[in-house]
Amino acid sequence: MTLLPADTPLYNHPLPQIEHWLTALGGEKDATDPHCWYIRFPQWTAQLCLEIEEITVHYCLQGSDREVARSFKYSLSRQDIEAAVLAGP
Repeated sequence: MTLLPADTPLYNHPLPQIEHWLTALGGEKDATDPHCWYIRFPQWTAQLCLEIEEITVHYCLQGSDREVARSFKYSLSRQDIEAAVLAGP
């Protein structure tokens, strides 16, 4: 699947392209809550929830009960959201 240019605001991407992008990042769709995705790294995991006006990311550090939450508006570009999400907590 061809994605729109990375500097395109995420709100211009159709849902199948957003899902393809999340899969390419290593994301797995939650089977019971299809608007949420999980990305796992050795030091942390992230739950990304596709909300109505933004993407909410909940980070959990491995071996810690601490959680960090961040939100990113769909008006940001795909590359900006990707960089922010992959930067971690």
